[in-house]
Amino acid sequence: MNPFRRHCRHLRPRARCFGGWLCLTLLAACPVAPAADDPAEHAPGRVELRLPGGRVVAGTIVVEAVDGSLLLEHNDGRYELFPPAGVTAREPLANSPPEGQDLGRQVLASLPAGFDLLVTKHYVVCFNTSRDYAKWCAALFERLHDAFGTYWSRAGLEVKAPQRPLVVVIFADRRSYEAHAAAELGAAAGSVVGYYNLLNNQVTTFDLTGSDTLAAARGRQPGRVGLEILTSPAASGMVATIVHEATHQLAFNGGMHQRLAPVPLWVSEGVATYFETPDLENVRGWRGIGAVNRPRLDHFLATYRPGMIKAIVTDDAPFRQVGSALDAYAAAWALTHHLIQTKKQGFVAYQRTLAAKRPLAEDSAETRLREFTAAFGDPADIEQAVHKAAARLASRPR
Repeated sequence: MNPFRRHCRHLRPRARCFGGWLCLTLLAACPVAPAADDPAEHAPGRVELRLPGGRVVAGTIVVEAVDGSLLLEHNDGRYELFPPAGVTAREPLANSPPEGQDLGRQVLASLPAGFDLLVTKHYVVCFNTSRDYAKWCAALFERLHDAFGTYWSRAGLEVKAPQRPLVVVIFADRRSYEAHAAAELGAAAGSVVGYYNLLNNQVTTFDLTGSDTLAAARGRQPGRVGLEILTSPAASGMVATIVHEATHQLAFNGGMHQRLAPVPLWVSEGVATYFETPDLENVRGWRGIGAVNRPRLDHFLATYRPGMIKAIVTDDAPFRQVGSALDAYAAAWALTHHLIQTKKQGFVAYQRTLAAKRPLAEDSAETRLREFTAAFGDPADIEQAVHKAAARLASRPR
């Protein structure tokens, strides 16, 4: 068990760009060692914390460190880290996750004026663009939610229902989106059109079609709005962005990955790119899972170099470097697509290994390589197979 290596100061966001899209990951300033190795001794529980100055917060303990520091998940899904001196008292609370309307009101309070709320079976969508666009996106989220669960269940990997509705924030235009996102992404806000934030558990994007101008379409037939959205020049990127980021959100809320756990980026991004491919011939914009992702495939073959698969298996650095990020995302798609198509049982078993990892833990390159090899075999052999499979896919008619 590793103790704190230095005092935790903050959880700092780091942006990762991939083809104009972004997923937000969080790097802990220090790994939090849990209070015990026995999972039963560190099982999460809802608590009310009293803080210096009279502040009172309620949420679920995610990790309790050896020095008494707490990683707390607030009722709205946000994570916050409290040092030992930051908590004066705590009391247990009954488990009562917030309902959609209550959760939505909490999120609306943190957004600029003018946002409205759309609550569906599994989602809370906060938006200030047209309601038609919000409804179309929400329907896409719901289709993805059901398809995601069904796909993995049929593969032998049970995913659980999220404990609370999943939050999506949609801004009407790029300017207001960038102004909001700058607080989380900094300068990267201007180069991406959507992201999932592991710290607040929200997907944030903006209306890429400019469909606030479609407000007049409210009197038209509902299917017509979908057609107008999908004929927008931005349709392909819009659908891929929404599905990619919403897939991250589902994976991190359904038990497939643990938020802030050491999940290799090739896995999380590989799964998201595996799901993201749009189907613009369908009025719904997206239908299948695992379709050939032509932009990722072409990029992988154009930039392939020996050793790149092992590089992303053992280290996340290629995803975080400007010069190699796009190559890494393309390689992650190619690797994930090949493994799911040819070694699905091994892929599912590997996901179970990752799902057991704790938030704020760390894995060495050696651990990552050992776990990958146990599930799939020598990365050098896998790489050759991935490259050959990609070449075969590229030879098929478009």
